[in-house]
Amino acid sequence: MAERYLVGKIVNTHGIRGEVKVVPVTDFPEQRFAKGSKLVIEAKTPLPVTVVNARPQKQLYLLTFAGFDDINAIEKYKGCELTVDEAEQAELAPGEYYYHDLVGLTVIDQAGQTLGQVSEILSPGANDVWVIPRPGKSDILLPFLKSVVLDIDLAQKVAHVEVPEGLIDDAD
Repeated sequence: MAERYLVGKIVNTHGIRGEVKVVPVTDFPEQRFAKGSKLVIEAKTPLPVTVVNARPQKQLYLLTFAGFDDINAIEKYKGCELTVDEAEQAELAPGEYYYHDLVGLTVIDQAGQTLGQVSEILSPGANDVWVIPRPGKSDILLPFLKSVVLDIDLAQKVAHVEVPEGLIDDAD
């Protein structure tokens, strides 16, 4: 069976014509949620769907799926995740990565110290931010910038970074 990757979560319905509000969990929401895109609603039984209409609204996307013309047909999927089959992923240019490639990487600083593993990726604005939890301390929020992330080895599941001065407060 082909692997599937998380691209969004249905958080609510919108109106009475089967439209849903989706929180995107992808770098490529315009591509992932474009008309004709094939997604899977991760319900008790995974349900393949095709996007027939999509429009951004603030940090969400409003989507309509083929065959879901009213609120009663789609409402039961509120809270479900949306995934995409591995075969539906586009090939990326060198130096570009999918979130699922980066989550779980072991992060090593310029001194050779292991900082931890990337647990999630935030997209607050200009650049992504890696969240690296530390037991008993606050999480490291590492900006995904060329000057910070020096090397990513997906085969070894390791990223080498140069931590900006003052980013990590070891006092907490």
